[in-house]
Amino acid sequence: MPNKLVHLLLLSFFLLDTSCAMAIEEPKFTVVTSRDGVEYRQYEAYMVAATLIAGENDRDTASSQGFRRLFKYISGDNTPNKSISMTAPVQQTPSANGWKIAFIVPQQFSQSTVPTPASADVAIETVPAQLMAVVRYSGRWTDKNLKQHADELLQKLEAAGIPTQGPVMSAAYNAPFTPPFMRRNEVMVAVDRVP
Repeated sequence: MPNKLVHLLLLSFFLLDTSCAMAIEEPKFTVVTSRDGVEYRQYEAYMVAATLIAGENDRDTASSQGFRRLFKYISGDNTPNKSISMTAPVQQTPSANGWKIAFIVPQQFSQSTVPTPASADVAIETVPAQLMAVVRYSGRWTDKNLKQHADELLQKLEAAGIPTQGPVMSAAYNAPFTPPFMRRNEVMVAVDRVP
């Protein structure tokens, strides 16, 4: 329980840096089409600050640990000890080794100007331009809710004959105190075409 409380407090602070949630920067994308409740988005390339929580199967535990590492980075645990603006979403992706947690790097930075993480556990990665299939939903950040919507996304893609490329990623856009019915959550996966 203490880990969850710390995670919630840090996430609240993270998402409240600006006076309006809509002002928080997100990766740029264009909606190509929407079919059967799935939105197909063409994302521009962007950078993330990411950390792998190796050997951890529990998503909540991995999320808490990863969030703390990344929050330290954007709070100045970097060279040149510079705070970085808040962005959305917080991304969570399962891997063979555990869970990868990532924050979006603000677009003002390039590979040569982005602050270097002080911790070896945090890496700056470039996410290439890609086509993503996305299902948006509200509600609590539970494994059950995540699995339900990830399964829905995969079933709809299979029915449309669209193969996936890689694992399903989850994305959370709101602070923890946001009422569940008002939260913007998404599950997304890379695809190579639209229906």
